[in-house]
Amino acid sequence: MGRISARLLLLNAAFALWATAAGAGTTLDGIKAAGSLTCGIDTEEPEYSTQDAHGNHGAFDLDLCKAVAVAALGPNAKLIVKPFRDEQDALKALKAGEIALLATGSPNYINTNSGFGFARPVFYDYQGFLVNKSMGIRSPKDLAGKKICFLGGTEIEIQVAGYMKREKIDWLPFSFQEEGEMEAAFITRNCAAITADVSQLAYERIAFKGMARDFEILPEVIAKDPLAPSYRLDDPQWAEVVNWTVEALIQAEESGVTQANVAAMKTSADPVIQRLLGAWRGYGQYLGLRDGWAADAVEAVGNYGEIFDRDLGAGSAMKLTRGPNNLWTQGGLMYALPIR
Repeated sequence: MGRISARLLLLNAAFALWATAAGAGTTLDGIKAAGSLTCGIDTEEPEYSTQDAHGNHGAFDLDLCKAVAVAALGPNAKLIVKPFRDEQDALKALKAGEIALLATGSPNYINTNSGFGFARPVFYDYQGFLVNKSMGIRSPKDLAGKKICFLGGTEIEIQVAGYMKREKIDWLPFSFQEEGEMEAAFITRNCAAITADVSQLAYERIAFKGMARDFEILPEVIAKDPLAPSYRLDDPQWAEVVNWTVEALIQAEESGVTQANVAAMKTSADPVIQRLLGAWRGYGQYLGLRDGWAADAVEAVGNYGEIFDRDLGAGSAMKLTRGPNNLWTQGGLMYALPIR
């Protein structure tokens, strides 16, 4: 048997296995029948949440929701967005079937063992320190003997205590229940730093307006807190639609496919781009989609880098650096799985 024939047999066998596994899946069929995707967005109110306290990344979440909706339904996809005050409320709605997708959730030990699946992380958030540069603080070691502000009764408090103990830094905890009071203490130098997830720190820094230029987020990582699209584990077909939409956005950036040039890139001779944009026929069937699903998604929202820069990075008010969210070719963690 020729090598190509053997490969086709393997592909057909894989497709048959997928069809068997996805036979019970009804999420994509329901979305197509309704002509819309209902997607959850966590608006993140730190004073309401007792676990995670990311900054409000609603624009980023909205783009992810739109990308999946367009992948599933085409360019004219209808999107119904449901906001939630914290992640736990959003996950309850996901479990109850009120939403088909949570744009970004926390892939941690508890969540992954509670019936929720996650795509690859789309935002490597982490807990850090926001400091006043004029106080001469250049690293966490410089916080020895100084007060550090945080919202009490949260995972943030547990993680900063553990970090300071590991690093043998003698610090002064300064707990708050109200975010506004904490920010006031920081501005008046009653505390030398605020600790929270860097997305939250960047979001808080916006409120400081003219003073923001004096405030810096230190690069040290206190604790990891990545975010990834989340879905129920009872439908493997829908899980793969979400998973591969994320992979396609990252691959588009790797391959130089942008929102502006996606149409022109469809004539590329690069086999990676041909598969990504649907020039090679038959690849959409493995997800129950049309061949151009990824091209439509990129045309709707751009590639991963465009989304990050627009919603979280240099083109946004948050001004977060890419850091670990850079492509692997630029020292980051974003590495697309191959479409083959």
